[in-house]
Amino acid sequence: HRCEAHHYLDFHCRHIFLTCCEGEEGRTANQDGRHTIRERPPLNFTPPPKKENSICEQQCTPVGGQPQCSCSPGFSLRADGRSCEDTNECLSPHACQLNERCMNTAGSYVCQRPITCPPGYQINNDICEDINECAQRSHNCGDGFDCVNTEGSFRCNPKTRCPVGFSHNMQGRCVDVDECGALTQPCSPGFNCINTMGSYICNRKITCSRGYHASPDGSRCVDVDECQSNVNRCGEGQLCHNLPGSYRCECRTGYQYDSFRRMCVDINECWSYRGRLCAQTCENTPGSYECSCTSGFRLSGDGKNCEDVNECLANLCSQECANVYGSYQCYCRQGYYLKEDGHTCEDIDECSQSIGHLCTYKCVNIPGSYKCACPDYGYTMSPNGRSCRDIDECATGANNCSLAETCYNIQGGYRCLSFTCPANYRKVSDTRCERISCPNYLECQNSPLRITYYYLSFQSNIIIPAQIFRIGPSPAYSGDNIIVSITSGNEENYFSTRKLNAYTGAVFLNRQVQGPRDFLINVEMKLWRQGAFTTFHARLYVFITGNLL
Repeated sequence: HRCEAHHYLDFHCRHIFLTCCEGEEGRTANQDGRHTIRERPPLNFTPPPKKENSICEQQCTPVGGQPQCSCSPGFSLRADGRSCEDTNECLSPHACQLNERCMNTAGSYVCQRPITCPPGYQINNDICEDINECAQRSHNCGDGFDCVNTEGSFRCNPKTRCPVGFSHNMQGRCVDVDECGALTQPCSPGFNCINTMGSYICNRKITCSRGYHASPDGSRCVDVDECQSNVNRCGEGQLCHNLPGSYRCECRTGYQYDSFRRMCVDINECWSYRGRLCAQTCENTPGSYECSCTSGFRLSGDGKNCEDVNECLANLCSQECANVYGSYQCYCRQGYYLKEDGHTCEDIDECSQSIGHLCTYKCVNIPGSYKCACPDYGYTMSPNGRSCRDIDECATGANNCSLAETCYNIQGGYRCLSFTCPANYRKVSDTRCERISCPNYLECQNSPLRITYYYLSFQSNIIIPAQIFRIGPSPAYSGDNIIVSITSGNEENYFSTRKLNAYTGAVFLNRQVQGPRDFLINVEMKLWRQGAFTTFHARLYVFITGNLL
């Protein structure tokens, strides 16, 4: 077989095909003109002749008095150091292109490029040209056939004899001859020539009325389409409608004819059909009209009615939104008020508004509400969330009093108290000392029989004057009489004493004290009973707290 690649294969596929095919043919395709090799000129190199009596095959160079062999370009020195062997340049990077094949030669290499033409083509200046088998008479058409050259091949058409009224075309087929067009005057005057298959006929010419013209065969009258032939007189903006033998000019939809101006003018449908076209707003447009809706509505799918827009879906309100017909209303949650823009909710500062005493100590505004707070130490919030309740650190154990001290709770804190009885007194309880002995009468008259400690706690806002302590004998007897006085601790005259009756006295706070402040006052009571005086001391720890709770 021959290596003939089909012409519909591209260069890459033909190259692969021919490469495989050439391997089978032993590269003998050059003989039939269908496969040629174009070689690149080899490198200009001819190995120099070996010199006589030289130990080197190619080149010898004396180095240090000793001969050293070397090889010409394209060769490499063998292991014996004398002879040279060819270098295969194709195994290393070379200058051949992708569509060329590298072939090693002695001392160089060549690049071969195959050029292959498909069957029916031949190479001419490296270009594949069609072979005209008909002109070269290389076809095999018989005597009864005509050779027709084709691109890359040829075709044999049988020779036929056409009947009268027919002739051969370019493909050798018999086709009808149009005698009406081929002959100068096939019919007499007054007749029309009508071509028929293989012949022609002559028909008498007919006369058609206005708006009609004769058919191509002259046998009948057909309507003239004035709208298509542009012989109508319709004005600008009018539509032409063809009629049998005539035509009619009409205005486009949405227009009407103005006979005075002789032109089509727009119909104002909104004015002509007021209230019947659109549910809300009608706007006239050239040749038509458009319906629209007011704010808060959108046009329905029918293009006429309006439907309510749910503005709340667009999140126009900062908090809550209520959709109403044709509009919407923003409102706020409890603890907020709507600003003048009608969209934004602002927090209400309940603490700054004069709406009553919300908290007994401190009001703290929070978003949407408020909360009451107590001092950082000594108080806790009551269950009502408004008032502060004192923490009894002495009862809860949240104090740092030592074992030798007594914890006393006050508003918002506590005190660690301790006392020692003076000389000649003994401690009979946690709050009382009694005299041990009385050596002489004078000492008994001046020194108290009993010293008792009392702890009092008040807030700074106590109503003045305030009775804070009462003192008297227990039990009291008829004829008893007392004298009450403050002997120490009242240097600023905050306190005073007063007799309520013969055997009862009281201590009063006369002035407001800005707390917190602590006082230790000594109250002396002299009891006259059965002709003798007995002295008693009450030592009052008065704690004034500063927090107005």
